[in-house]
Amino acid sequence: MKFTIATIATLASTVAAFTPSSFVQTTSVAHRAAAQSETGLCMKYKVAVVGGGPSGACAAEIFAQEKGIDTVMFERKMDNAKPCGGAIPLCMVGEFNMPETVVDRKVRKMNLISPTGVEVNIGDTLQPDEYIGMCRREVMDKFLRDRAIEYGAEIVNGLVTSIDVPVNHKTSEEPYTIKYMEYVDGSSAGVSKTMEVDLIVGADGANSRVAKAMDAGSYNFAIAFQERIKIPEEKMAFYEEMAEMYVGDDVSPDFYGWVFPKYDHVGVGTGTVVNRPAIKQYQKAIRDRAGDKIAGGKIIKVEAHPIPEHYRPRRVQGRIALVGDAAGYVTKCSGEGIYFAAKSGRMAAEEIVALMDGGKRLPTQADMEKTYIKKYDGLYGPTYTVLDILQKVFYTNNGAREAFVELCNSKYVQQVTFDSYLYKRVQGNNPLDDVKLLGETIGCLVKGYSTAKPDQEFSNPVESLKRI
Repeated sequence: MKFTIATIATLASTVAAFTPSSFVQTTSVAHRAAAQSETGLCMKYKVAVVGGGPSGACAAEIFAQEKGIDTVMFERKMDNAKPCGGAIPLCMVGEFNMPETVVDRKVRKMNLISPTGVEVNIGDTLQPDEYIGMCRREVMDKFLRDRAIEYGAEIVNGLVTSIDVPVNHKTSEEPYTIKYMEYVDGSSAGVSKTMEVDLIVGADGANSRVAKAMDAGSYNFAIAFQERIKIPEEKMAFYEEMAEMYVGDDVSPDFYGWVFPKYDHVGVGTGTVVNRPAIKQYQKAIRDRAGDKIAGGKIIKVEAHPIPEHYRPRRVQGRIALVGDAAGYVTKCSGEGIYFAAKSGRMAAEEIVALMDGGKRLPTQADMEKTYIKKYDGLYGPTYTVLDILQKVFYTNNGAREAFVELCNSKYVQQVTFDSYLYKRVQGNNPLDDVKLLGETIGCLVKGYSTAKPDQEFSNPVESLKRI
């Protein structure tokens, strides 16, 4: 979830406003003769979407509606419950036509707790019909995946193990060969199979095998750890419309800890990039900080997963494109990834479908870079940049964390922050208030640095160099 200062969010929208919106198309690789031959046999291109989470399902849904494309979606675990805070912005519910049954809780209050225990409650600026949706990934992902299947996507319950990439795949239509293990009901052992496809969308998460096959390059990553805890009903009532965010080097040296409400339990978790070996220590600390509010609860599920910290060096190679976590689309500071996963999957598929012109041609790498990549970066690149800056300013020491919580007392900060998060746009900023906020920021930082306890020192020179 995104809880940041208004001036930086404003900068993101300003920079984005000056990004060109026109896109240039280039000549495609050798074309298939026709979508339909003289004999009346329909010759379709086959598109494989590897991964059935939000990014993969939203991509498959677009491809499946095209008569000139055969769409196959691979998902290794149909009931997968990814370790994730599960927060989605209000605009996603409407934009992706999601029923409210997918939303477990409508959060309208956020309690921020500083390293010294100072609490700031935000949410007064929200309108009665505004909220942050809290979802269980196993519920939301299934809904999106089922909708893609209803549109005509073929689902394969299987694990992609490798991809044979032709040497000349950037200049020819030679197919890719996907090797996978298909799982059947009643058996835990998969059946080894292969499939030839014309284009691949990699939506298979941070440990993407598609990314490895296309030589997309590596990236730094965080470890997110979460426990789902069933707490007594009287304590669950506190979290009816409330989520909590804890900052301090005890819960994370570079991120935050959270308590987010779910259907009948809370998700309690944290994450870190710079000190991954200590993740269980930080998890214990977030449980301790939550204290009596979750006391007596029963841990019903433990989850851990890598989260990308920045874009892959290469997100398109030949006729292979990455989306979601596989591409690195998770924001720093907030750790938001669900909306950007769904958006990138849909955007990539829409651009590719347009380039394929009714199934008459295959797009080139240059085609996809000048449409999908350029458009996505133009819309969201500045947001990733400024949230990276915010994380470095406010999450690296306890003094800055104290200042961050104090700044969130400002109704102006709350208003612009919620507008930015809920609708993925910033509006109504006041230049005079921005100047005043700059002064307040400096004052809060000076105060925070003068009163905060020193951060604990740690060292992990080997682990810190690890990339995926």
